[in-house]
Parts: sequence; C-alpha cells; structure tokens
Amino acid sequence: MSDTSMFAVRQQGFGDPGVLRFERVDRPVPLPTEVLVRVHAAGVNPVDWQSRAGSGVSGLLGDFPVTLGWDVSGVVEEVGFGVTTLEVGDEVYGMPWFPRPAKAYAEYVTAPARQFALKPARASHVQAAAIPLAGLTAWQALVDTAKVQPGQRVLVTAAAGGVGHLAVQFAKHLGAHVVGTASAERDDWLTGLGADEVVDYTSVRFEEVVGDIDVVIDLVGDAHDRTGTRSARTVRPGGLVVAIPSGVSPELAEVAASLGVRTTPFLVEPDGAGLAAIAALFDTGKFTVEVEEVFDLRQAGEAHSRGEDRRTKGKLVLTTGAPD
Repeated sequence: MSDTSMFAVRQQGFGDPGVLRFERVDRPVPLPTEVLVRVHAAGVNPVDWQSRAGSGVSGLLGDFPVTLGWDVSGVVEEVGFGVTTLEVGDEVYGMPWFPRPAKAYAEYVTAPARQFALKPARASHVQAAAIPLAGLTAWQALVDTAKVQPGQRVLVTAAAGGVGHLAVQFAKHLGAHVVGTASAERDDWLTGLGADEVVDYTSVRFEEVVGDIDVVIDLVGDAHDRTGTRSARTVRPGGLVVAIPSGVSPELAEVAASLGVRTTPFLVEPDGAGLAAIAALFDTGKFTVEVEEVFDLRQAGEAHSRGEDRRTKGKLVLTTGAPD
C-alpha cells in the first residue's frame, strides 16, 4: 500500500450490516492543530449501528460514501502546524469530532490534537479503544452534568452495557450508593464492579423496588418500555434524570414535573481533559473496562450484528492489524 492510501470501512447508503464494505481510500492529511493517528483499534458503539441504519447521528454524516466510528486508540504518526500537546510516537486515545464523523473505522484518522489524550499506560490499545465514547458519556453525565456527591443514590439503567458498566464504577468512585438494572446473570459481575444493588429488570418493575434516588443515568430511554419515564418515579423531589439515548420525551417531562423531579437531555462531547482524568483513574486501578469480543476491521458488519442483539456485556472493538 502506498503512503497516500489506506483501508477503511465505508457504506454507500443506509441499511443492514451488509452495507459496510472494506475498501482502499485516500489517507487523510492533518491540517494545522491536527494530528494523524495510526489506528490500532476502534470501539463499536450503539450510535454506530444506529447511524449505519439511518438513525442515530446519520443526519450529520454528510454525503455518501461515509465511514463510521468515533472511538480510537493508536499512535501519532504526524503532527500538523501548531500542535504542542502531542508528539510523533505518542500512544493516544480519543473520541474526535463527535457527533460529526470521525471516520474511525480506518487505518488512519485526523483530528484536533486536543480531542485526544495519552492513552492509559496500563491499557492495551483494544482496552483503550473501548473507553472514549462510553467513558466520556458516563464521566460527563455524572461529574459535569449531575455533579454527583458522596452519599448520593445513583440509579444506572442498562448497567451491564458499554456506558453502564463504566457509569457504575465512576459513580462508586465518586462515593455514591449505586443501583443498577440488569439481567440476573450480570448480578455478580456488576456487584464486583461496585454496584451496591442490582435489580433484575426481567423479573420485576424496577420502579416498584427502587426509591429515594438522587440521580438517574438513564441509558435506555422511553423507546424501550418507557424506561426513562419509569425511572423518574424512583427519584426524590429535586433529584435529576439524565436522559441519554433519546433525550427527554414529553411523557417523561410531564411525569417528572408532577413529581418535582428535574430532567435534562445529554449528548457526549469530545473532551481531551476528561480523557486524561479517565486515563489516570484506569492507571491507578479505579476502574476496568470489559471487552466482550474483538473483530478485525474487515468484520465490521459482524460486529454490528453482534451489538444489535442487545445482549452485549461491555464493549465490542475492531482492530486494524497494527501491533497492540
């Protein structure tokens, strides 16, 4: 392969995982303030397969062909004019450009240097690629939006998922009493991660057994059994529901208002400083990231199919063949 080309996964239209094609494309060139990163691994997130199918952030992807992916872990190959925070050879990770396309399903990406951070030293590239979007979502929701304090009660719905299992650990690190919803088979695992209570949503309506919650990190939303609206019924007056997947539905807003509960929509943002804080936590053993399955970049469609079955424990990751 020449120095001016690379391989990437592209799609020419919206559809099922079969629209994802492994193709040779032009290699990007960093502009001033940007870095070129050789991708070693790329995380796979629900927004990826949603956008592939025409929902998610598909309206921001631009004209076809498009390349999906935001989670990146790799090595800085080249720095643009003006970059002072990173150097060639640095191992970095990030969630650049979101929600605009970062084109992470590729051998190389370019993005502003300050949207990356040095990857956790103790993490492999596969582990590091699993962290950015999920980790920043959990971190920004808990720290910046909800401002969780020690002793507060935090409910995390879909606690066994990519964002959920990190939110459980971050909330515990912040000193909260953590309640998670998950299937019974995830109970011991989530307890080991720090959950104080795990409610089996398949056998009980969680709002009937959970109460006096200060903050809900809702990772399901009202599209699935009105989980967002139901979560508001667990919250004390003055508490907060952070509605992450699809924002605050009219029903959630109405029920929350009647209960004196606050609500807010949420969308994660690129955040190099947040990634640096998360890396420090990882390197001091304050949390771990679960990678359930690793796929080659050519298998992006298989990874999407695996994610869409909604049974994933933790994260899925693509690798490019670069040494980990």
